[in-house]
Amino acid sequence: MIYDILIIGAGPAGLTAAIYARRAGKSVLVLEKDSFGGQITFSPKLENYPGFETISGNELAQRMLEQALALGANVDMDTVTGIENGSVKTVIGENARYEARAVIIAAGARHRRLELPGEEELIGSGLSFCAVCDGAFYQGAHVAVIGGGNTALQEILLLAEICDRVTVVQNLAFLTGEQRMVELVLARPNVEILYSTVCVAYLGRDHLTGLRLQNLDSGEERDLAVDGAFLAIGTEPENRAFAALAPLNDVGYIRADESCATPTEGVFAAGDCRTKAYRQVATAVADGANAALNACRYLDR
Repeated sequence: MIYDILIIGAGPAGLTAAIYARRAGKSVLVLEKDSFGGQITFSPKLENYPGFETISGNELAQRMLEQALALGANVDMDTVTGIENGSVKTVIGENARYEARAVIIAAGARHRRLELPGEEELIGSGLSFCAVCDGAFYQGAHVAVIGGGNTALQEILLLAEICDRVTVVQNLAFLTGEQRMVELVLARPNVEILYSTVCVAYLGRDHLTGLRLQNLDSGEERDLAVDGAFLAIGTEPENRAFAALAPLNDVGYIRADESCATPTEGVFAAGDCRTKAYRQVATAVADGANAALNACRYLDR
């Protein structure tokens, strides 16, 4: 079968694209390699998504999936390893080959992890990636931020407004973000920075209770009790499979503007996998709508 639109990724961008494409009467296949919903499934509560005072990431993802399915979108599990261009695109998966007249890449981006034992189990249980999403749950508490670049500095400044105490764990002897942001962080009286320090273990089983830290200069280890920790060491897109048709920037994100169009006709990029200033659920949903509408316009011309 040749689909009108094939969507790679079933996070908020991909599922929104499926909803819009089906409402426009296009046949749709959504391919997902891991789990439906993407990164939002790691958030136990979302309080910044319009229309809901609070909702879990899992519930929001399930609602989006159910809506796409109810409209007649097809979904399947497969890992895409490449795309062949033509008037009909061939999407190559590990399990099969698929054909479509237009493709929307909504593969998302993965938060970098420390890859320490127990990490996956603690995500959403004291370990988080997003202060905008989860910071309010730690009002008046003591949290740690792991990282020292611009992403980490933004998280620190937001958390410093909410939390009683913020401890920054930075592996270098200095902060690497923009100087103005560094100055703002250093001016906060409730922020403590541990330089040349790394986290070597998470403490707690069902919920994070602390971090085991190691000073890189002395080798000394100590335990730091915290109510929560935020990993702010960046994200990494998984776009290599699409590089031939969708050019990447120097850190691997697909070059595409608000139209979500790539230089290859009929290939679009939506959500966290593309170059953009903000990576939030709301911006991913906006991308999904833009990509689907522009893909439909491409098909209808």
